[in-house]
Amino acid sequence: MSDPHILLTGVRLALGMPRQDMLPEYHKWENDARTILGYGNQWAQAWEVRAAGWERQRGNDRYQQFEVVRLEDTTPVGMTILQINTFVRTAEFVIVLAPEARGKGYAAEATRLTLDWAFHLGALRMVWLKVLEPNRAGITAYEKAGFRRSGRLRKSGYWLGQPVDEILMDALPEEFPGPSAVPTAIGHWPTTTQR
Repeated sequence: MSDPHILLTGVRLALGMPRQDMLPEYHKWENDARTILGYGNQWAQAWEVRAAGWERQRGNDRYQQFEVVRLEDTTPVGMTILQINTFVRTAEFVIVLAPEARGKGYAAEATRLTLDWAFHLGALRMVWLKVLEPNRAGITAYEKAGFRRSGRLRKSGYWLGQPVDEILMDALPEEFPGPSAVPTAIGHWPTTTQR
């Protein structure tokens, strides 16, 4: 396995570039039963479908992926994704954590780091997500990261085979719960130009 290419560092986690040699591990996380439940899906995705989609996703500038890396040992623990609408400068947020990384507070930090990148480097105006209403842990993590509830899609998802509402949440740059990790990542950046 190649070493992670770190892009933005937080307290316990960092965002890095996704790695093709990690694709089997990403596929495993995405097909964990709890991940399938959380996304409201019903079926696992075949390896061939996931592998075929890798190049397509990597070549799509509207589909920005980050590997979430634990800083203490550089172990990958998840992925975050921004599905960008370039016309209106917004994005849908998606996260998946490795099963063994859940319940440790990583979702909130990984979400916050991704919002930091989205607003302070990606110049997005708004980031939004959908979460199934029974997913209380997810809702709590998103709220800690700066998302606010903004709506509801009634009976639009499934949880354990039963129709449930999806909660819409959004985040705006002016509501970002600072401080930003971006200044540290870019180092000293002059605010005025010298002539």
